[in-house]
Amino acid sequence: MVTGEVASLNPFLIAQRQLDEAAGVLKLDRGLHELLRWPLREFHVRIPVRMDNGSVRVFEGFRVQYNNARGPCKGGIRFAADETVDTVRALAAWMTWKTAVVDLPLGGGKGGIVCNPKELSPGELERLSRGYIRALAPAIGADRDVPAPDVGTNPQIMAWMLDEYETIVGHAAPGVITGKPIPLGGSAGRTGATGLGVVIAIREALAALGMDPASTTASIQGFGNVAQYAAIHYREVLGGRVLAVSCWDHKDRRAYTYTKKGGIDPRFLQTITDTFGTVDRAKAEQAGYEALAGDAWLGLDVDVLIPAAMENVITADTVGRISGRVKILAEAANGPTTPEADQVLQKKGIYVIPDFLCNAGGVTVSYFEQVQNAYNFHWDVAEINRRLDEKMTKAFHAVHDAAKEHKVPNRVGAYLVAVERVAEAVKLRGWA
Repeated sequence: MVTGEVASLNPFLIAQRQLDEAAGVLKLDRGLHELLRWPLREFHVRIPVRMDNGSVRVFEGFRVQYNNARGPCKGGIRFAADETVDTVRALAAWMTWKTAVVDLPLGGGKGGIVCNPKELSPGELERLSRGYIRALAPAIGADRDVPAPDVGTNPQIMAWMLDEYETIVGHAAPGVITGKPIPLGGSAGRTGATGLGVVIAIREALAALGMDPASTTASIQGFGNVAQYAAIHYREVLGGRVLAVSCWDHKDRRAYTYTKKGGIDPRFLQTITDTFGTVDRAKAEQAGYEALAGDAWLGLDVDVLIPAAMENVITADTVGRISGRVKILAEAANGPTTPEADQVLQKKGIYVIPDFLCNAGGVTVSYFEQVQNAYNFHWDVAEINRRLDEKMTKAFHAVHDAAKEHKVPNRVGAYLVAVERVAEAVKLRGWA
């Protein structure tokens, strides 16, 4: 049994607890509720990899297919040293609700490998990526389960995985993987899609609160792909200022918050950031940036906080550091807020844009990529962004309206919209 502090931070127990609250409001049948609390199936694999020094190292991998009542499972693959099956289960659950809240004909899944990709050579990464697909090829496919990039993975890794799958099945199958390089069937606009979706959701929240976007400020945790494009679009689309970004420095093995008077320039910081989201501290300081403590981003006097890194960063212990000026918490990361911290945010009157709504831009454009692959056709970036804006805006207002109607927090409102849609599909199939 998981108890105490460990239980309070276990992402899958948090996901189940959030679902339970929505199930109570929806008065779900007991059997249906129990079905939705657990993955339909999951795979645990061991992947032997020949390392550059000639030795063989065995890696542990997971793929969780949470629910496919609305369509094929969909979800990224993480390469992370601290990956656990409970993290993957939680992420697969949130993917199920994410695809439903933006009304995509998809289910939810997630994958992961326990490894530190920063410590692996390109050759080792390729052999690991191909080994993962060899282990799971029978379980994935455009009509079964479609992986994509996530933390620690990228389009090149997706290219290796696609090639391995096509080698196994003996024919072209571009729809089996999304987040691919454009020459292999990737979609225009996919790289910045999650960050743009975050900013679209913030735009709608600011409008709901009667705030002028151009007069607002934000602070962001993380400077990986999602955070970079959230910062860029916050500045260039909304006209607001980003005062700080925080990122992990894998060389120093600590985090720093980078800030600059008048606001940061995210496009400049991109030029001095490596593929793992680490800003070159020396170059940043030469350009006039100040490197503060890694957790300084949380307590800055801003209007919008954007956690865009990992789970469990806003907890009962850290939520009290949030400035009284903050009006919006935009959860660009998955599971950044614990239920205990959620209660404090409600009392503070902070408008929370819940994770599986806020960061749904990535899976939305991944779905567009699947559609384009199926038709062997490509939309340009303007069309992709137009369709993304339409989907995100409609989803935002469905959640906002559900929360108001039921007089519940936005997170519960998002669950009400998503769970009701999945539950309807489950009942129509006769599963419960």
